[in-house]
Amino acid sequence: MSVNLKSLVSVLHAEWIGSDLTVFIEQISIDSRSLQNGSQTLFFALSGVNNDAHSYVSELIDKGVQNFVVEYIPENCVGRANFLVVKSTLDALQKFAAHHRHLFDFPVIGLTGSNGKTIVKEWLNFLLSPDYNIIRSPKSYNSQVGVPLSVIAINEKHNLGIFEAGISTVNEMEKLEQIIKPTIGLLTNIGTAHDEGFLNLVQKIDEKLLLFKDCPVIIYQKNEIVDSCLSQFSAEYMLHPRKLFSWSYTDNTADVFVSKKENKNETTRIQYHYKGRSYDLKIPFSDSASLENAISCLLVLLNFEYDAETVQNRMYGLYPVEMRLEVKNGIHNCSIIDDSYSSDFQSLKIALDFLESQKKNASKTVILSDIFQSGFSNEELYSKVSQLIADNKVNRIIGIGTTISLFKNKFSNCITYQNTAEFINDFENLNFNNETILIKGARSFQFEEIVALLEEKTHETILEINLNSISHNLNFFKSKLASDVKIMVMVKAFGYGNGGLEIAKLLEHHKVDYLGVAFADEGISLKNGGIKLPIMVLNPESTSFASIIQYQLEPEIYSLKGLNAFLKIAREKNLKDFPIHIKLDTGMHRLGFEENTIDELIAALKGNSTVRIQSILSHMATSDDIKHYEFAMSQIRLFEKLSSKLMNELGVNPIRHILNTSGISNFPDAQYDMVRLGIGLYGVSNDPSEQKYLENVGTLKSIISQVRTIPAGDSVGYGRRFMAEKETKIATIPIGYADGISRLWGNQIGYITIKNQKASIVGSVCMDMLMVDVSEIDCKEGDSVTIFGESPTVIEIAEALKTIPYEILTSISQRVKRVFFR
Repeated sequence: MSVNLKSLVSVLHAEWIGSDLTVFIEQISIDSRSLQNGSQTLFFALSGVNNDAHSYVSELIDKGVQNFVVEYIPENCVGRANFLVVKSTLDALQKFAAHHRHLFDFPVIGLTGSNGKTIVKEWLNFLLSPDYNIIRSPKSYNSQVGVPLSVIAINEKHNLGIFEAGISTVNEMEKLEQIIKPTIGLLTNIGTAHDEGFLNLVQKIDEKLLLFKDCPVIIYQKNEIVDSCLSQFSAEYMLHPRKLFSWSYTDNTADVFVSKKENKNETTRIQYHYKGRSYDLKIPFSDSASLENAISCLLVLLNFEYDAETVQNRMYGLYPVEMRLEVKNGIHNCSIIDDSYSSDFQSLKIALDFLESQKKNASKTVILSDIFQSGFSNEELYSKVSQLIADNKVNRIIGIGTTISLFKNKFSNCITYQNTAEFINDFENLNFNNETILIKGARSFQFEEIVALLEEKTHETILEINLNSISHNLNFFKSKLASDVKIMVMVKAFGYGNGGLEIAKLLEHHKVDYLGVAFADEGISLKNGGIKLPIMVLNPESTSFASIIQYQLEPEIYSLKGLNAFLKIAREKNLKDFPIHIKLDTGMHRLGFEENTIDELIAALKGNSTVRIQSILSHMATSDDIKHYEFAMSQIRLFEKLSSKLMNELGVNPIRHILNTSGISNFPDAQYDMVRLGIGLYGVSNDPSEQKYLENVGTLKSIISQVRTIPAGDSVGYGRRFMAEKETKIATIPIGYADGISRLWGNQIGYITIKNQKASIVGSVCMDMLMVDVSEIDCKEGDSVTIFGESPTVIEIAEALKTIPYEILTSISQRVKRVFFR
């Protein structure tokens, strides 16, 4: 993309304020954190409930960005850059994308629905790529922001587009329709996702159909409700001719009628009828969702008039789609970012931003295969790739493939191999050590073999941490705050069992204001991991004060003894204005200065220049229980009284904070200057009405080690606590109380999930294993199982064990590997 800035003034209906309209824009950005921002970037300062990018404009100018689309020009920025001033930056981004889309005239497939959009998009890319140069949405870029960013990537070499569109409520799809302008519409499965945004199912379908307002072809699964909606839709939007192309398992009037399905060995044979003829088709999946998605793809191929042999050959090559970036522990203190099934230019940009946000070590390595379907010539493509690599300050690149090998000289510190086998043969000579490694390759290169070589070898139980869900939950709570209220996020206890450093890196990427840890060694670990955010230590021991000062941590001071000990060492080190946090006891009676010690505290601090009161805080004992509302309010009133006295007597104006997660929701008038977000970040609320808006963060998974069938009368496990009343199929799972599974969860009280079915835990939970009844479940050794996540939830387990979700999460042993994904 190369666009003259002057041409955008009329396109965006903008007011021009700047000095140079002759600039050519080469890329669009909405992320102030991206290392790819530069002098030819046009930055759209999006403003929303949770964040306002206008606050980063000055910082971006300092970094060399010169061109901005803004709703207002921030202070101290006038005359320093070029500005296009608009009423809404989101609307302007969408206008720009719609303008760009109208410059091209080729088939565009638009997908919408509740489930399956991304999988169908990736499969269509695979099925059609032998014949087309395809531009498609990277990852799941299907939102009001993601769609325009996807469409803006179209260039002159593309001749087919595949874009997905997702909506969560009414009045959203019409904007996306103007941007995508599909010529072929595909409606995937309609499920329950985002039901809360619509009055009923009919309204949801009607809204999704708006993507196809000017679409000559609509592909869908025939059923009574969708047919009724389409009939009304076609009457309202009279496009002639419009082709409705349907399929069905039950209605033989559909254009494609699937009359037979036979499952065998993880494959499905179907017989379908089309235009008066019958065809057999073998699909390499047996689950119903994959089958529906595959049939949607089949109809696209039939619409493109592919012959039966080509359809069969390509459809049987379909594969499971990995839709996430995973972070894994690697050998020799490396961190691995696994994106080993995707290699296209747009997703490379996303992966490199993710690499920066998740880097564990200063050194960054990228292992990259040949890139396909970029829309650029190879010369132009690898010039752009090398610039991306340079912008992201990647230390080493390893290229694998015949094409990237030809352009090795475009990269600094680059080694190339013709294929994956050649790389594996040379693996021992490559010396991977203390680095963060992004592995990004097209599926044909089988980079999963490289991941297996580099990944730390641990047992097969893992805790998957969904970084997208953490971002979602963070933004949910930020939306409850006044615009000037800061946020401290608690990452103590190994990030509530989820992984402290990795989550801290994500929070730093989101520019939270503070991190909170319990003990100094947790803070030191984060600082050693490269975290630059200020970190408050809630329970500092006097023996750790020297280390706290050395690592620039900030101690919570809660007693005169502790204060005097810290002041003594601060004087010895000639400190000046070292930040400390004063903890007040307003009724929790755990730690803190009580009211009768405030005068002594003031006397000790008055005139003292070695330390500075960075914040005054207290902790609420009952913010989660409305029965104790009056007690909670008494705490807030006492906090106001004592903190005000400190501020007035000492002439200081520190940050004040008293609210924890439940306090954020239940006491919005007590936000003060900052709040402390804890368990809510990890998807847990004590309020059922709030819980539905949070996303599950951690999913504990394992596998089936062995399956056996025992006769009636036989027992399972220690103490023969389970006796089979009938022939019973038992599966053994390699996880036990040493991994953090309570023994109280055994003996048919608890369960795990296998293939979306509950499997009751039988007998006692052992140190390293537990056994479950799988008599009614079709499963085998090696199958994946879920210990907790969506089902059962940690809340469900906690309630059954008469404890709290905190204990369930923090009990998971660190011998359980954490896998982070986005």
